[in-house]
Amino acid sequence: MPIWASNMHNGTPPVADHPMLELNGVCAGYGEIQVLWGIDMVVRSGEITALIGSNGAGKTTLMRALSGLIPLTSGKYVSEGVDLSKAIAAQMLAHGIVHVPEGRRLFGAMSIEDNLLMGAYSRSVSRTELNRDLDRVYTTFPKLRERRNQAAATLSGGEQQMCAIGRGLMSAPRLLMIDELSLGLSPLLVEQLVAALRQLNSEGMSILLVEQDVTTALDLCHHAYIMDMGRIVRTGQGAELLADPIIRDAYLGVLED
Repeated sequence: MPIWASNMHNGTPPVADHPMLELNGVCAGYGEIQVLWGIDMVVRSGEITALIGSNGAGKTTLMRALSGLIPLTSGKYVSEGVDLSKAIAAQMLAHGIVHVPEGRRLFGAMSIEDNLLMGAYSRSVSRTELNRDLDRVYTTFPKLRERRNQAAATLSGGEQQMCAIGRGLMSAPRLLMIDELSLGLSPLLVEQLVAALRQLNSEGMSILLVEQDVTTALDLCHHAYIMDMGRIVRTGQGAELLADPIIRDAYLGVLED
């Protein structure tokens, strides 16, 4: 278990030798509109897994289903041996499934530090433990320490993304799910965020990353799934898919003669 989750007191203990996340035949949608069609996926503990695809492929819907924000209509969702197929958002969070949503969704009038502390609202831990975790976030994202008393609304897009990820870390996740890491950010800021995720992963953090920037995602991840029209259409190691000329032509537009 990563150090971020070492002080998680609530939730169901993990089961050894089980994947962090395993989906079998997952279907979901909104009302009568089905978006996901029989999704099979495995996220291994201690790895970065990427979910890539174009706009409208169903990536965000899958993240919402995995967070307990929308129900599954069929299929099964298991995390570390625990069946969470019917779990609601609060139960997902208690198990350590933490979602950093697209658009960051910070409390703009609140300070950076108060936004970070909101991530720990469901945890029954001492102020000493909270301060320790705050220090870990500030070590991961030094800019946040410098501006800890600044209103979140005054931050740049990259700094807001750092704050959103930091808030997720304050929930002591077993699995950190990030929806659209690089959306609207400069290449330099994306590099900084990628470096932070590599560091978190080196400390044992399991990460599920949804990303439209295919090059960034495949370069960062251990394993990737490609999604189209609500279905998984391809899977493989990140480096393998990045070198595949068909993938490069379809998603990067850089197929060489």
